[in-house]
Amino acid sequence: MSRNEGAGVSGRATISDVARTARTGKTSVSRYLNGEQNLLSDDLKQRIEDAIRTLDYRPSQMARSLKGGQTRLIGLIIADITNPYSVDILRGVEAACREHGFTLLVCNTNNEVNQEQHYLQLLSSYRVEGIVVNAVGMREEALSMLQQSSLPMVLIDRKIPGFACDVVGLNNQEAATLATEHLIQQGFEAILFLSEPIGSVNTRLERLHAFQRTMQQHADLLAAHDEVTLNNNQKLEQQLSDFNRRHRGMRKAVLSANGALTLQIARAMRRLGIRWGNDIGLLGFDELEWAELAGVGITTLKQPTYEMGFSALEQLLKRIQGAQEPVSEQAFSGELIVRGSTSLQPH
Repeated sequence: MSRNEGAGVSGRATISDVARTARTGKTSVSRYLNGEQNLLSDDLKQRIEDAIRTLDYRPSQMARSLKGGQTRLIGLIIADITNPYSVDILRGVEAACREHGFTLLVCNTNNEVNQEQHYLQLLSSYRVEGIVVNAVGMREEALSMLQQSSLPMVLIDRKIPGFACDVVGLNNQEAATLATEHLIQQGFEAILFLSEPIGSVNTRLERLHAFQRTMQQHADLLAAHDEVTLNNNQKLEQQLSDFNRRHRGMRKAVLSANGALTLQIARAMRRLGIRWGNDIGLLGFDELEWAELAGVGITTLKQPTYEMGFSALEQLLKRIQGAQEPVSEQAFSGELIVRGSTSLQPH
């Protein structure tokens, strides 16, 4: 018999095809597949084995998992897969899944509310055992769906107000304080903190508040500090140009709230003819691959994103296994990578 002869209409052999070829019933084949071969005669086991090999039969792992009540599937929802931060988070989650025998389903919402809602419903229909969520950029409708979900869940980076859930992220207060104090110690007199709109995003709020507190503590060493939230590149260029002009003659620096914004700032500086490390200092949250190659190099606050993703999945597995302890927040320390962009020398 040829490999596909007797197979179902899809061209893929079914358990019925195996039973028919082995001249037995589906119950016997199921017993063979489920490890209950002691209930079968040697002759019957051999016929089933031969039929499976002849038909190239491959049992549906999804169907078998559903029957056993476990799919071994984990969902990961991220806001923007093009963000290097998200890519490293994904790598950590996926590595932990492989180590523990789970399969990861990755959903990139592209910051679109319809996609957020679609993927939440999709993951539920696939019967995933739990979800890891990077909620940065999520709209209120999707967050509401998360709150109503009964699935075990761990949030990465962003907390959701009023939602009791395990969170894994950066110690933002510690990291922003470290970054700001570095700029002050380097002798910068005017510092501009740049961020996307703060809203209710706790990571942005925590970094801004730590920056403000640190600046106030060193007010005697500083001429000025500014905080600006941005909506578009045109406004970004205007803010940089105004900051540079207002504090002419002073040692100036910009502190960027995340990696994606650091790239926008670097591009805007080039368009304006402003040189980081010569005209204005620059320090950005998140380590970017190109940061050390950008001229004199850009100082960054590196997050242990891979480790955060790995830890988030391990915490999720505890919840899947029934852990009942109170929700936890794991806060990782960042690492300051000092490069030429903050080694500005006095004129």
